[in-house]
Amino acid sequence: MDVADWLRGLGLEQYAAAFLNNDIDQKVLHRLTSEDLRELGVASVGHRRRLLDAIAALQNGAPQLITIPAEAAASSDAERRQLTVMFCDLVGSTRLSTRFDPEDLRDVIGAYHRCVTKTVAASPVLLPSIWAMAC
Repeated sequence: MDVADWLRGLGLEQYAAAFLNNDIDQKVLHRLTSEDLRELGVASVGHRRRLLDAIAALQNGAPQLITIPAEAAASSDAERRQLTVMFCDLVGSTRLSTRFDPEDLRDVIGAYHRCVTKTVAASPVLLPSIWAMAC
C-alpha cells in the first residue's frame, strides 16, 4: 500500500510530503499516535481523527477506504440539498411538512417520539399490550 495514495483516498493528500519526509510507510503507519500526527503538521483535530480512524480500520482488516472524487475533496463549499422524507402520517404531520424545513420537522417529530416513549415507559399497563402488538 502506498501511503500517498492512501492519504489521497482520504482526501488528505496535503500531508503526503510530510509522511514521505518522515519515512512513514505502512509498517510505521499502524503505530502513529495523535501526537505523532501533530508533529507531522496535522494541525486540524478533524484531520487527526480521520487519520486515526482510518489507521484503526486498516489494523482491523477493514476494506480499503472509498476514494473521494477529486472535485468533492477539493471543494470547500457546503451545499444544502433538499431531500424527500418518508414518514408515518401522524395527525397534522403532512401539513407541518409543508410549513417546516425537513430538519425542523425532524426535531418536532423527535420531540413527539420522546414524549410517547416517556409515557409508554411510565405505564406498566401500556407496555405489555404495545409489546404484544409490535411482535
